[in-house]
Amino acid sequence: MQELVHKSDRLINAVPVRLHRKIPGNINWEWRLNSIVGARGTGKTTLLLQRAKSLKGKGKEVLYVSLDDLYFTENRLASLAKKYEQSGGKYLFVDEVHKYPGWARELKNIYDNYPDLIITFSGSSILEIFKQDVDLSRRALIYELPGLSFREFLAFAEIADFQPLELGYVLSEHRDIAVDISGKIKPLQHFNTYLRAGYYPFFTEKNRDYAFTLEQIVHLVVETDLRFMKGYDPAYSRKMLQLLRVIAGTAPFKPNISKLSERIGINRTTLLNYLRYLEKARLIALLHLPEKSISVLQKPDKVFLNNSNLYYVLNPNNISVGSMRETFFQNQLNVIAEVNLHPQTDFLVDHDSQQYTFEIGGSSKKDTQIRQLNNAFLALDGLETGFANQIPLWLFGFLY
Repeated sequence: MQELVHKSDRLINAVPVRLHRKIPGNINWEWRLNSIVGARGTGKTTLLLQRAKSLKGKGKEVLYVSLDDLYFTENRLASLAKKYEQSGGKYLFVDEVHKYPGWARELKNIYDNYPDLIITFSGSSILEIFKQDVDLSRRALIYELPGLSFREFLAFAEIADFQPLELGYVLSEHRDIAVDISGKIKPLQHFNTYLRAGYYPFFTEKNRDYAFTLEQIVHLVVETDLRFMKGYDPAYSRKMLQLLRVIAGTAPFKPNISKLSERIGINRTTLLNYLRYLEKARLIALLHLPEKSISVLQKPDKVFLNNSNLYYVLNPNNISVGSMRETFFQNQLNVIAEVNLHPQTDFLVDHDSQQYTFEIGGSSKKDTQIRQLNNAFLALDGLETGFANQIPLWLFGFLY
């Protein structure tokens, strides 16, 4: 255990604190069992270490461990928690739980047996926390850490620091907001950089090849992380990479599951399951028309890559501007609202008991498709400021 304490101290002391991410909804750090999930590369480990550092600075007893550490090949997490609590430990941060067999049962036992411990654990977004062999639903609060919003990218790049905006406020006051922001920065210039290489926080690491790192992440998710999903066959990893490249070449597209199944070489049911695995891993997004029964065997109406940066890794030589625009919009809105497809236009968004419809396009896009719809807006690329129901697309990157 002493070696784990030394590792924990080194990592906590070394973590930078200049920029902190905030999870939408804000974490109740004093709750006894918090779970932070998210895609690889979004900053979960940094978030845990920054929280640990803030507590340590106040003289609190903290310990950070990663369950892929070799220590846990011969030692149990529950035994560590017992020793830590008996030595006066208060805050336990547990990373990479999905790589540890039986993690849910042990966390439940730790929670039940050591009421003075406050535990925060993190893992991949593929975690099915409430589908484990034990029920954590009455114990754990679950938060998801998405990639950077456009607003956060501007802060991390040290361009400008703005506060997040409510969707309703953006829709009603977008012109004044855009004029104010455009008076301080050139949003369109930075927006294009964000679309290419700004969604993952590691873009700030100057000596890191962003595209190569993101490609490695995609391979790690498909070849390593997905094997923790029940029913996933690691032998299909190459087929999953092929599937992602097919999606990148055509997304957003209306999938013909039979043809796609034949092209990839796996049966229809397996393909539908694996599409959902890729969505859980936050590599793609599956959208449906509203009021449609969604089941495991129901094919999605459209498939998107999860975020625009993935196009530059999976399909760098054939990037569709339209695909980038729609992918950005659904990616940013999905964090704070429910996003579905719309039968007449692009998207139907439910937020705070209100429904809005959106058509996405370039600056010359007309409102023909939405003219007869209520609460309908154009989200337009290439605009610095908007007018009436025409809103700059980049402004939807300020929602979290």
